[in-house]
Amino acid sequence: MFGTSIHWTTFFYLLVDTVIVLFTLYFSGKKPSSNFKRFLILGLLFVVYNATGGFLPTDNFPGPFILQYIITYSVAITLCVYIVYYLYKEYDIVVLKFNSSIRNLAIFATASYITLFLVPYLITGSLDSARILFTIPISVAAFVFLFIFYRRISNPSNPNAFILRRNRLSIISVGSIALLPICTVIGDYQWLTFTVMNLAFYAITTIEVDRYLYFIENNNRMYEVFALKKKQKVEAIERKIFYEDLTRREIEVALSILSDLSYRNIAKDLFIAESTVSKHASNIFKKTSVKNRREFLKRFRKKKK
Repeated sequence: MFGTSIHWTTFFYLLVDTVIVLFTLYFSGKKPSSNFKRFLILGLLFVVYNATGGFLPTDNFPGPFILQYIITYSVAITLCVYIVYYLYKEYDIVVLKFNSSIRNLAIFATASYITLFLVPYLITGSLDSARILFTIPISVAAFVFLFIFYRRISNPSNPNAFILRRNRLSIISVGSIALLPICTVIGDYQWLTFTVMNLAFYAITTIEVDRYLYFIENNNRMYEVFALKKKQKVEAIERKIFYEDLTRREIEVALSILSDLSYRNIAKDLFIAESTVSKHASNIFKKTSVKNRREFLKRFRKKKK
């Protein structure tokens, strides 16, 4: 396509991902937050991944041929590690200890790439042999992580439609990472490899849209909680301010508390430690000017009568 090696499907994904990034830039400009920044970085990585993987290798590229593979593989490794980081940071989906999953994952992937791909390729000159040698340990590690991840989030104690959807989409994202090495060793089939990987981005994008709609659906409920006084309520209506002081995770915890779930059950549903739920709850109570959970529920229920 265009006299390059890029396949039309890869070019299509490149366009779609670019539109999503521009859309995110527009909204992040209206309401800056670390959440938008993380998603923006994820989107930009996918754009770079599609562009480098689609247009490279090419005969017109300056420098040694292997440099093109260093670029494409480096981008792919960075993207995969960042997807795991994103799931951990945004949704508190912790499968292994944070350092083990992020820092060591990056070290393991980079070391494997250098020792099992670059070195064998420089010695033998065989791209296929280097790919196979590199793919074996990476594939094993990826599928072990996918198995642990699946077991960790597949059985919530109190199923919630929103949480269940998020978990399933998260599994699709991690599954795409696990399948990438296999797609790579099969051959240069861009329509297959880039479809698998872009599914991860579209799954996470769907999660974010679904979470936004979930918050809108519960907007009135949360509004009643934070409009504790009539004066505050009037000011909130005039300014159209709705629970902006809470993080997105705190809103999820607050909604769970209002559903009379215990901290233990909230922790199981959101796949976080009970101490983390308690910490979020303390922040919620502080921001809503109440002393504890009992006062939080009492004041809210009083508003509902």
